[in-house]
Amino acid sequence: MTSTPVLRSLELPYRWNERDGLVRVEMALNDDPGRFGGEESARGCPFVRATIEPPAAGYREMIGWVQMADMADRPGGFQVDQFEPLGKVPHPFAFFGFAPTLFDSPHTTAPNWDFVAHSFLCGLGGTLFGQAEGRQREVRAVLGFRWGFGKRGTEVDSFGPEPLAAADWNGHLEYLHTEFPAWDFPPGFFDHPLR
Repeated sequence: MTSTPVLRSLELPYRWNERDGLVRVEMALNDDPGRFGGEESARGCPFVRATIEPPAAGYREMIGWVQMADMADRPGGFQVDQFEPLGKVPHPFAFFGFAPTLFDSPHTTAPNWDFVAHSFLCGLGGTLFGQAEGRQREVRAVLGFRWGFGKRGTEVDSFGPEPLAAADWNGHLEYLHTEFPAWDFPPGFFDHPLR
C-alpha cells in the first residue's frame, strides 16, 4: 500500500455478478500529506485505502463506493461523503468504475473532532441499459466496513476497519431515499447480477 506502516487491515470477500472478489482495507497514519495530495493538517490523522480484486473484466463488474460519514463539525448525523473536488453530484457514489479504489484521508484544524465512516461497496441493480435509459436507478449494497477516529488536541485515537452488517446499510436508507429520489436503495446486502 504505502511505505507508511499499516495500523490495521481487513479482508472482506464478496460475490458480484457470479464472480468472487476480495476487498482489502488498510488504515495507516498520514505521515506525508503532500504525497497524498492533502493539507498539512492531515498529518497524524489516519487514512484508509480499500482496493478490489480481481480487476473488472467489463461492464458487468462495474461497482462503486458509497460512504456515509458522521463528522463532529457537520450537524445531522451520517450523510453521504462524496469526493469534494467534484462538488455535489446527482448520485451517491464517492468512487465508481472498474474495481475502483476507495481512498479517504479526513482531517481538520479543529482541536477536537470526531469522524466516523460507514463505507459500502455497491453495484447497480436492474439492467445495464435500463440504468442508461433513465429508468429508476438502483444501488445495491454488497458489503460494508466501519472506521474513523477522534482527535483531542494532538492525540488521535483511531478505530477500525471493522465489518458492517446489512442492518447498518438499512439504517441509512431513509436518508439516501430523501437525498437521491431518482435512485432506489433496496435493503440488505446483495449478490445481484446485471442482466
